[in-house]
Amino acid sequence: MALKALMVDVDGVIVTTRPGGWAVDMETDLGLPIATLQAHFFRPHWEDVAMGRAALHERLAPVLAEHAPHLTSQALADYWFAKDSLLDEGLLADLAALRAGGLRLHLATVQEHQRAAYLWDVLGLRDRFDAMHYAADIGFGKPDPRFFAAVEARTGYAPSDLLLLDDRPVNVEAARAAGWGGALWDGTERLDAVLRRAGAVIPSAASASPP
Repeated sequence: MALKALMVDVDGVIVTTRPGGWAVDMETDLGLPIATLQAHFFRPHWEDVAMGRAALHERLAPVLAEHAPHLTSQALADYWFAKDSLLDEGLLADLAALRAGGLRLHLATVQEHQRAAYLWDVLGLRDRFDAMHYAADIGFGKPDPRFFAAVEARTGYAPSDLLLLDDRPVNVEAARAAGWGGALWDGTERLDAVLRRAGAVIPSAASASPP
């Protein structure tokens, strides 16, 4: 397939996972066990927050008021976002080379609004990518087929113009089912090898212009 735009996942791809996860030191640093946050925030509320049906602080603040009243939801969000922000600079350099050659780079990710803004503005991904498509903004997340259809509608690209680079096999398979290319990223190979194995043909700058 001759690519016109590469759709890149964030967590596990652009942002690497710390050993033990971003919250491994949270109980020591903030006095909040991750088990408490999982039980009372992530399990009951995260789906609504991530899909844009509820705001992060609207759901997080009452949980903290009950289970960690010494913490504000903003303080926890600031901690979370900062701890979950280690960029894979090697991959980003390889992506930048493709972009310099004319390939369009977009983010395609499951995020809620606050962290999406942090990734785009504070971490500066706006300077490295041409657009960002995320679940809370679209209303659906990967691997829902409606996520892929929404990205196509927003960008004007045909499915055959696109390839998803993602660390989750279920998302790669969903992209392929939608008519996109799909490449599984595990960080053990260089980007060019991963894309070649997925059958991608990187076009010239002239043929990679937006639709």
